[in-house]
Amino acid sequence: MNKYRTHNCAELREKNIGENVKLSGWLHRKRDHGNLLFIDLRDHFGITQCVIESNHKDFKNIEKLKPESVILVSGKVLKRSKETENKELTTGLIEIKINEVVVLSNSNELPLPVFGDQEYPEEIRLKYRFIDLRRKEMHEKIKLRSSVISYLRNKMIKNNFLEFQTPILTASSPEGARDFLVPSRTHKGKFYALPQAPQQFKQMIMVAGFDKYFQIAPCFRDEDGRADRSPGEHYQLDMEMSFVEQEDVFKIVEPIFYDLFSKFGNGKIVNKHPFKRIPYAEAMEKYGTDKPDLRNPIEITDLSDLFKTNEVTFKIFKEKIKSGEVVKGIPVHNTNSKPRSFFDGLNNWAISEGANGMAYISFEKKNSKINAKGPIAKFFSEKAILSLIKKCNLTEKDSIFFVCNKLIEAQKFAGLARQKIAEELKIIDKNKFVFCWITDFPMYQFDEKEKKIDFSHNPFSMPQDNIKDFDKKDPLKILAFQYDLVCNGYELSSGAIRNHLPEFLFKVFGKVGYSKEMVKKSFPGMINALSYGSPPHGGMAPGIDRIIMLLADEKNIREVTLFPLNQNAEDLMMGAPSEASEKQLKELSIKIDRKKS
Repeated sequence: MNKYRTHNCAELREKNIGENVKLSGWLHRKRDHGNLLFIDLRDHFGITQCVIESNHKDFKNIEKLKPESVILVSGKVLKRSKETENKELTTGLIEIKINEVVVLSNSNELPLPVFGDQEYPEEIRLKYRFIDLRRKEMHEKIKLRSSVISYLRNKMIKNNFLEFQTPILTASSPEGARDFLVPSRTHKGKFYALPQAPQQFKQMIMVAGFDKYFQIAPCFRDEDGRADRSPGEHYQLDMEMSFVEQEDVFKIVEPIFYDLFSKFGNGKIVNKHPFKRIPYAEAMEKYGTDKPDLRNPIEITDLSDLFKTNEVTFKIFKEKIKSGEVVKGIPVHNTNSKPRSFFDGLNNWAISEGANGMAYISFEKKNSKINAKGPIAKFFSEKAILSLIKKCNLTEKDSIFFVCNKLIEAQKFAGLARQKIAEELKIIDKNKFVFCWITDFPMYQFDEKEKKIDFSHNPFSMPQDNIKDFDKKDPLKILAFQYDLVCNGYELSSGAIRNHLPEFLFKVFGKVGYSKEMVKKSFPGMINALSYGSPPHGGMAPGIDRIIMLLADEKNIREVTLFPLNQNAEDLMMGAPSEASEKQLKELSIKIDRKKS
């Protein structure tokens, strides 16, 4: 028999009445009723109510015990009276009449309570994360994380993927985010890098002849934190497959995510697969983002041509169009009942986001005719209004907002406005998970700061043009077999079909100024591996943290991470990063330049 318990704190039922049992756990809370002291005893599984009488030898000691002390309780299972039953607990029909109590561990005064719903500053919660995690809400989210990872692992194995672990100490890569460097003791002056992702290793696994690989992989990137991204490290479901095209990857991934979100999504509706495929250019035009929230029904329309005509006399926009800017329209249905303050509020929001405001037109029906009203309605002829209504599928109950700027800026701001308006109107269906694929990403982009062509996505992706025509093509018109899995406005994963041909890789890097020798020097392992017969292959790497964020309906990734760093990449609980001792630095042949500030 276990020394500490016969049952856990969620296990006892009416069938156990009359049994003598042992329970161990944390003293969740006490309620003193004079002659009786009620104790809620909590462990990982749940809560059981225990009761001790005032004449019991241990009563005084238990009365003084601080919350979150750990105790062992022995006693008899009794049925609760009808009026004291607690239907919210699985053990709510019984209680333990305490015979003996053993204090296993005393608790100090708590820096934050476990019982109750009080909100505490994140700094306190992260410093005392081991206490924060005892709270039911946090405990359940971390249990969800474990369940999701186990579920994904089983799904991958059932799909004939083999699980491998790739190295943590590796070589630095010149592409991507900043590396975390680890000094080598045995190779003075040289450094390992922690992997930003197992990208090159998983490709080499395919070159090694394995057909399907996966792992729950830790990834390390020295980048700033934000609500949906952990600073320092994150975990991803890393996967790769041989002899596949883009659609083959989709066919494997879609059922896994449909089943995962159906099982752990708290009853929310999941769109059925195949998921919608949206080319990158279309996503930017329709939704103003490459990670659209498709629960939002609003679609953006390009209205530049309408503003170029003589039927519209709004000079501010017409002048901007002449200088190469564009006009995006954000049509919004059923706004006729909205007061002027709704429109003014959106205009003020636009100003707070750095814009000059946001022009709009509203429609109403008078004498069987649709009239336009609003700050810029007077600049539209009757013909222009009819054209606007037809192009944007508007009625007398609707409105349209306008954004004018350079193409990329106009698309992005219209995307922000689209989401803001939908939130204000409460037209986003919160009871759904809507997945889509964003495809056909551009291989290159023009870096305005550096004034040169650069990669826009993963440089190891296969271009959609063949190797013979590649040199003749305008780099800004080259698309890649790259894809993102998006759900409810979050990018859950990036992926690609890989460029498995060394000569084609040289050409791809050549467009951004890399010579053949520079590529060989920067990626010696990859180029060497691909030179000995590589299968066509591809894969992706869904982020575990963001998956849990969505399933737990959280906005902050730290809420679903066991022991997260804060936004400044500090571990407040363990005191990291910390200074190295002189002895450690000497072993590594490192000197710290401690310049006086």
